[in-house]
Amino acid sequence: MNLENYFISQFNNIHIGDDGAYINGMVYSKDAFFEDVHFKKEWMNYYEIAQKAMLVNISDAIAMNAVPKYALLSVAMPKSMTKADMVALAQGFKDVACKYGIEIIGGDTISNTKLDITITIISHTKKPLLRSGIKQKYFLAYTGELGRSAQELKKLFQGGKLHKKSKFKNIKLREKFISKTSRHLKAGMDISDGLYSDLDKILKASGVGIELFTPLSKAIGCSGEEYEMLIAFDIRSKKAVLRHAQATRTPLTIFAQATRNRYINRCKAHHF
Repeated sequence: MNLENYFISQFNNIHIGDDGAYINGMVYSKDAFFEDVHFKKEWMNYYEIAQKAMLVNISDAIAMNAVPKYALLSVAMPKSMTKADMVALAQGFKDVACKYGIEIIGGDTISNTKLDITITIISHTKKPLLRSGIKQKYFLAYTGELGRSAQELKKLFQGGKLHKKSKFKNIKLREKFISKTSRHLKAGMDISDGLYSDLDKILKASGVGIELFTPLSKAIGCSGEEYEMLIAFDIRSKKAVLRHAQATRTPLTIFAQATRNRYINRCKAHHF
């Protein structure tokens, strides 16, 4: 057990274990977005930092087939930030919130040595998509193209710059695909820690293993912060899922089938 899982295991609660906590039709989720952990200020401007912080958090709601309604912001800001910096940061939060119909209802601000952001998203769903629910022979698939986020992060560490539409900066969420396909999906989660690491979570939640149809490289399987969707569905739903993927212009790769085989994650933990 890695240190992240060890710490989480200290809290024995039935609501812990998915992308958010589902309680009475509502989903509550929170993610941190910290300077020098998730980003460096030379990589992104204040508007882009706020934009990505919001999208990272909204991704958890979408992963549970929930519609985000409200947001609470906690922002720890260095004293070096100017009023113009604060306006740009606030505008990034507001623009993404507006796009997804989210009302920012409060939070907290404090002084700090660097910029640290945490966001709580409160969402509503009639049919939550959980990590558990995978049975043997179900197909597993992921949306989009994996591997680019790790490539772009490597470029940044080497002193390079990224385009404004870079996947590392401008996350593309899959809300239309999940919403239209939800009746066919048996389990799902967003890919934040890398496909292989998140596979470990979703398979353990269902007590199954997998058989890969084709080997996936570590460049694809270990790339974190992709914020694509990992989903599972019955074989009988394959045509419907592919039809909805095409209708929403969502690239979809069916890469494995649930079996009794034991699964071993070969990637290094992202958080500890």
